[in-house]
Amino acid sequence: MQSLRHPLSLLPGVLLSAAVAALALAFAWVERAWLGEAWLEGLVLAILLGAAASAFARKVPAFAAGVDFCARTVLEIAIVLLGASISISALGQAGLALVGGIVAVVAISLASGYAISRALGLSPRLATLVACGNSICGNSAIAAAAPVIKAESSEIAASLSFTAFLSILAVLLLPVLYAAFGMSAVQSGIFAGLTVYAVPQVLAAAAPAGPVGIQIGTLVKLVRVLMLGPVIFLLGLVHGRRAGSRMPLRQMIPWFIAGFVAMMALRSLALIPQTVLPAVETASGLLTIVAMAALGLTVDMRSVMKSGVRIVLAALLSLGVLSLVSFGLIAMLGVA
Repeated sequence: MQSLRHPLSLLPGVLLSAAVAALALAFAWVERAWLGEAWLEGLVLAILLGAAASAFARKVPAFAAGVDFCARTVLEIAIVLLGASISISALGQAGLALVGGIVAVVAISLASGYAISRALGLSPRLATLVACGNSICGNSAIAAAAPVIKAESSEIAASLSFTAFLSILAVLLLPVLYAAFGMSAVQSGIFAGLTVYAVPQVLAAAAPAGPVGIQIGTLVKLVRVLMLGPVIFLLGLVHGRRAGSRMPLRQMIPWFIAGFVAMMALRSLALIPQTVLPAVETASGLLTIVAMAALGLTVDMRSVMKSGVRIVLAALLSLGVLSLVSFGLIAMLGVA
C-alpha cells in the first residue's frame, strides 16, 4: 500500500493537466474549423489556459505532485521522443553552403537575442529562452531548453507568450515583404524557413511563393531545427559547469538530452521503422502539450505580467536582427 501512495498522489494533478491540454486541443480544432487554421497552436493555448486556472490549482494541494510530474518528467520524455522527428540526412539535401549559412544565422541570432534581452533587463534564464525560441523553433526550443537551464514556470510562460504574437505577425507580414522586395520563390522560401518558428507556420508563410517556396522553406526550417540538439547539448555543458566545475559529464548533460541525441541517431540510421515515426511524433506533441498545461498551472501571472512588455520588445528586436541577417545570407549566397 505504501508503494501505491506516491503514484496515486500524482493522479489528480495529471488528470487536471490532461484536461487543460484536451481543452487547448479542442480550442485549436475550433480555430481550424472556423478560421481555416489554428492561429494559436495547442501548445500556446495549453499554457495560457493553464495559467488562467493557476490560481485555482495552486489553492488545492492535491494537484501539486501530479502537476509537477507533468511539468518535469512528462516534458523530459517528450523531448526524448522529439529526437525521432529529426534526421541528419536533411543536411545533405540542403547543400553545404546553405547549411553553413543557416548555422551561422542561428549562432548570430542566439548571441544577439541573448544580448538584446539582457540589455532590456531580462534575467539570464529568460534571455536564454527568448534567444532559443527566436533563433531555432519557437515553442519547441523553449520547451527543450527550459529544463536544461532549470527555468522557472513563470519564465517559461513569459517566454512562450511572445511566440504566439510573433507567429501570427510573421504569417501576415511575410507575403507583404516578398512583394515589396520582389523576392523570388526560392528567396521567399529561404527567408520563411530562417525566420518563422514552427513548420506549419513556415508552410503558411511560404505558401504565397508557390510549391517551390514551400519546399525550400520546409527544408531550410528542418535544417534550422537540427540546431536544437547541439544548442541544448551546449546549454547542458554550460549549465553544468556553472553549477560546479568538477561535475561529471553524466550530471552536466541531463538524461533526456542524451535520449534526444540517441533518438536522432536512431532516426538517421533508419533504425526506427517508418510506420512507427508518425505515432512517436504524435506522442511527443501530445506529451509536450500536457507538460505546457502543467507549467501554466504553476504560473504566478503577476510575475509574468511584470516582464511581458519587455519580452515582446526583446523578441521583436531579436526577430529584426534575424531578418536582417537572413537577408544578408540570401544576398551572400547569390540566391536568385
